[in-house]
Amino acid sequence: MFAITGITGQVGGEVARNLLAGRQTVRGVVRDVNKAKVWAERGCELMAADINDAAALTAAFEGVDGVFVLVPPNFDPSPDFQEARAIAGTLNRALDSARPRGVVYLSTIGAQTTHHLNLLSQHTIIEQALRKVSVPITFLRPAWFMENSNWDVASAKNGLIQSFLQPLDKPVPMVATADIGCLAAELLQEKWKGHRVVELEGLSPVTPKEIAATFARLLGRPVRVEAVPRETWEPLFKSQGMKNPEPRVQMLDGFNEGWIKFEGKDGGVRKGKVELETVLRSLIEIDGGAKARSTTT
Repeated sequence: MFAITGITGQVGGEVARNLLAGRQTVRGVVRDVNKAKVWAERGCELMAADINDAAALTAAFEGVDGVFVLVPPNFDPSPDFQEARAIAGTLNRALDSARPRGVVYLSTIGAQTTHHLNLLSQHTIIEQALRKVSVPITFLRPAWFMENSNWDVASAKNGLIQSFLQPLDKPVPMVATADIGCLAAELLQEKWKGHRVVELEGLSPVTPKEIAATFARLLGRPVRVEAVPRETWEPLFKSQGMKNPEPRVQMLDGFNEGWIKFEGKDGGVRKGKVELETVLRSLIEIDGGAKARSTTT
């Protein structure tokens, strides 16, 4: 049996679907069992546990062959990253007590970077804590999610998308969540010793201009892309309700300046199979379906 946190989300759901397709048994670790009934209907066992509850997580992780750990995203952390530090301590205690046969922790590209504090540093903090646990752990570090373009669908339909990734012709490593879920399921079923890093990107890096061109091709209309001026980021993020925008600004700087990158150890960077066009087509279809439902309810 494999315990999956975040099973109701995109990546966790993909991990579970791949395991079920391989006739493995799955335990969904969720905050609210009532919101995950669809997974019970698919044959999964469900256990309630919050990411900050060490005792509940220990119970959920006991007696399984592998655990997939996905930490809920925090886009507005406190300046000292106290939320990530608390989660790191909780996971450390739970995994050390439960001692599953193996763990796959969903980290991020650039988690090895320690000289620049940024939004992704939350994973750096958690990785460092989990390295103290003497169970086999794989730190899965994927590239920028292609699905982040979900925020651009509506504006693309109006002929313009805005990009924080700059310059607009700079290739950025990206990957589809389907590839992440597929690889995570494979890694969970492997046997290994100690701690290892596995990095994952798509078939090729993607530029913001390529994203706009792909939207244009799929929508059948011109779509242009423009860069969001760097000096407007902080006030813009604050206007959106962020209390501490600096980590997000630093993360974007890291991608744009190139210091958020793959480490390149342990056999190099693995490649996914899903193309950008496939992801954007799905996002457009989902957006269209959501709008159709809203007009009939």
